[in-house]
Amino acid sequence: MSLTSMNKKSLHNESNNTKRSPSKFLSALVTGVSISTIGALSMTAPTLASAKTVQPSTANYSFTVEDKYKGTATRTLNKSGNTWKYNVKARVAGVASASQNSTFTLNGNNVVPTQASTTYKLLGLGRTHKLDFNPNSKKVTSNYKGKTTTLSMPQQAFDDLSLEVQIRQDLLNGKFTGNYYMAKKDKIEKTPFKKSGSTKITVPAGTFDTVRVDRVHDDDSRSTSFWLAPSLDYMPVKVSQINDGKKMDLELTKVN
Repeated sequence: MSLTSMNKKSLHNESNNTKRSPSKFLSALVTGVSISTIGALSMTAPTLASAKTVQPSTANYSFTVEDKYKGTATRTLNKSGNTWKYNVKARVAGVASASQNSTFTLNGNNVVPTQASTTYKLLGLGRTHKLDFNPNSKKVTSNYKGKTTTLSMPQQAFDDLSLEVQIRQDLLNGKFTGNYYMAKKDKIEKTPFKKSGSTKITVPAGTFDTVRVDRVHDDDSRSTSFWLAPSLDYMPVKVSQINDGKKMDLELTKVN
């Protein structure tokens, strides 16, 4: 069923699903536009003065969900002093939208997140999840649906976008181990990845040499793969994901 032919009954069902919980469609939308649906780093790791650093950038993407919903996404990474801001906006016209924001600093090779938020909307209804990181107390405060949860952070944890930057930093500096921790709504979860070889791929933005990185899931019915371009500071040029039976593909269309 195309977006333009969605009948009232289907729209009503999607709306009811959103009221109950984030829909599978929105899950694919949100996790698809960020790499992190991609070893534990010491929170007191020494500064690496000579570490290579990702550069500010703006990139545009196209994506499809379930081979029928088509959308666009824009990812913008900015720097002011030692404060970095990463913003992602995605939308399927007239149906759904999602936005993610992350603020962090860089201590040598180490990404230190301070704040993050994710907002999604489906047919005008949606939710926002906020995270506040306190590296000094090794705590993360999560706020979702009016509930505030304080999480212990013995190892450095990340939100979706700061984790993407940490993985890119590690690849740039030969530090990739595949072991990371992500702050969720009510827990901090170990989130492993593995390299799966190198390949040349063609997307609307051009042809790139890439390193493939796969998320290691504990469920064989789920898969998440990223193709990262060394020439673009390991920016993702393609993402492919299957989650709860929903397939999502994302490709780079333009980079500035």
